[in-house]
Amino acid sequence: MDRQAGTRADRDGRMATPIQNLGVYGKNRLWMKREDLLPFSFGGNKARKAGLFFREIREGGYDCVVTYGTSSSNHCRVVSNLCASRGLPCFIISPAEKSGQTFNRIMMELFQAKVTRAPVAEVHDVIEKKLEELRLAGYKPYFIEGGGHGNLGTEAYVQCFREIECFEEVRGIHFDSIFLASGTGTTQAGLVCGNLLSQGSRRVVGISIARKNPRGRDVVVDSVRSYLSAIGWDVPEPVVKDAVVFVDDYTGGGYGSGMEGVKDAVSDVVRMVLRVYGIPLDGTYTGKAFYGMTDYMKRMDIRDEDVLFLHTGGTPLFFDGLSEM
Repeated sequence: MDRQAGTRADRDGRMATPIQNLGVYGKNRLWMKREDLLPFSFGGNKARKAGLFFREIREGGYDCVVTYGTSSSNHCRVVSNLCASRGLPCFIISPAEKSGQTFNRIMMELFQAKVTRAPVAEVHDVIEKKLEELRLAGYKPYFIEGGGHGNLGTEAYVQCFREIECFEEVRGIHFDSIFLASGTGTTQAGLVCGNLLSQGSRRVVGISIARKNPRGRDVVVDSVRSYLSAIGWDVPEPVVKDAVVFVDDYTGGGYGSGMEGVKDAVSDVVRMVLRVYGIPLDGTYTGKAFYGMTDYMKRMDIRDEDVLFLHTGGTPLFFDGLSEM
């Protein structure tokens, strides 16, 4: 079985993350794009998105960053790490309801991010107050939505989709399905937009880690619509909606809250992928998504396809759940 990781520069000269051949899995041929190997702060989709945000921060002369996320947030860990590496103050607004001590939270503290906890219902007002306080103090703050949501976050995964196309071209294959963990929605939206822009036939399946339908799917659809509108690309609404497959059957207890309802199945999958492939998944994002992909392919009788699983990162969360396994 060929498990060699392939990597090359894409059309714009950037180094693409490797796509690893995991061989036959069930009734299909499984590949994994290792976004967790992006070379900064344990990688992941948040690191790819943050690269675009921090380019804008540098070019705009911003001198501090405000963002939002829970104690489990990969996004907040990466943003606070990038701020620390650039000497920028970082302010994180965090929901009090999700404030447990995780390895991501420990690293936020290591990077000296200033965390303000507030009830979820008050988060919006607390963010606005913090931005105003910073402006009055003479700062020029840059705000990043939770999870890197917005058109820049979507653009990051349009670029990632181009990397996937380059890999297909070099290897002479075509991925029939792409699976990923879908949270705030822009990672899935970027892949969907890339597929639409290339007029591709790939099935992009987001396995929800928290949100339920119809809201979860609507958020992704809105992100797709927003990005395509921003670049002046007209795609009929029915086509956009058909392109967004958002599966909410495997959320368990939701974001950052353990794995109620799917705990044993997800733990088994995390254990198996580590033993067989040497790749860490986690119970909040990638473990749920991999388990969801496995079950979805069985239920939909998907067979004899080249299937790509996008590993969106979250390695510190693997260690949070290690003792439970």
